[in-house]
Amino acid sequence: MKFRVERDVLADAAAWVARSLPARPPVPVLGGVLLEATSGSSGDRLTVSGFDYETSARVEFDATIGDPGRVLVSGRLLADITRALPAKPVDVVVDGARATISCGNIRFSLPTMPVEDYPQLPAMPQIAGVVPGDALAQAVQQVAVAAGRDDTLPMLTGIRLEIDGPRLTLAATDRFRLAVRELEWAPEDTGLTTSVLIPARTLADVAKTLAGAGPVELALSAGDGMLGITGGGRRATTRLLDAEFPRFRQLIPTEHTSAAVLESAALVEAIKRVQLVTDRVAQVRMEFGDDGLRLCAGGDEVGSAEEELPCEFDGTPLVIAFNPGYLLDALGVLHTAQARLTFTTPNRPALMRPVPPPPAATEAAEGVAASDAVPETGAEEPHSGYLHLLMPVRLPG
Repeated sequence: MKFRVERDVLADAAAWVARSLPARPPVPVLGGVLLEATSGSSGDRLTVSGFDYETSARVEFDATIGDPGRVLVSGRLLADITRALPAKPVDVVVDGARATISCGNIRFSLPTMPVEDYPQLPAMPQIAGVVPGDALAQAVQQVAVAAGRDDTLPMLTGIRLEIDGPRLTLAATDRFRLAVRELEWAPEDTGLTTSVLIPARTLADVAKTLAGAGPVELALSAGDGMLGITGGGRRATTRLLDAEFPRFRQLIPTEHTSAAVLESAALVEAIKRVQLVTDRVAQVRMEFGDDGLRLCAGGDEVGSAEEELPCEFDGTPLVIAFNPGYLLDALGVLHTAQARLTFTTPNRPALMRPVPPPPAATEAAEGVAASDAVPETGAEEPHSGYLHLLMPVRLPG
């Protein structure tokens, strides 16, 4: 086997495929990356792929093929080596049980793994529909921040994907926060209604990579427990989580007694400053009133801090506390200049939503319409676009 390829193309493909590999594979071949060089009527192509029986990743691109063939090498080592090479063409030659990687005056020699022991990549499920890659990437990013990271609670480590005709709903929660995002897509079957639970880390990584890929195809086989994503010459599959996701809609408040609109960037910087004096029990107190917002943190033992911010406030004044990290996570994925927070009582969940830009600039804005704005007080309007629910921290005393 022999081929030549541009360094950046190979490094990018190796890094993406290697990210899907297990850190401690149960058998060595599952930590490998399969390189397949082919020549045909459609031209010379190189395929880089990986599979660990749970997730698969595959990238195909043009290369100059000298001798077609297949080789299996350590995925993480290949990613590390290609990332460190200079920006010059890379030559790979396989001779027996060794693969030689040459770039300029640099040469690496790697042992190969037995290709015959490598599992066959799963076939893509049936295409369910198409969604813009950038819209999917943003939606997944917005909900993934709320996904749990405790593998002993698998139902909380996933992103719930609901398909209801032309609308997708993504949701994630770790019990302390909940993120929900809705967006439009083009389904193959407009009558399709289903829901699945996808590993959050896998979906976030794949969606981020395909952000600039243009249209992205979602393929789904609920019976086989498989989701596939294809776009930009890349494809990935993942096993679905066999767990029951919480009934999240009943957690969302249907009314509020107070509402505040703040500048997102100013609030982020203020939280970062006052949280410097938070102790082991991390919390930032938010005191809302007619004069605006006062942020407070700390106490006598570790020091204290407070900062005042202007805000548009309507309703009953209140004092409420949150984990500062959760606040920053939510604000970091709003993608709008202003954030709107609505409250009921200091001990009940609060909602954070993006405030859409002025109507003239709203029509093409990330699926969030100007009509999504929440009324000043009273009943919540049906949520669309994005919302982030935050559980407050109990105030001392």
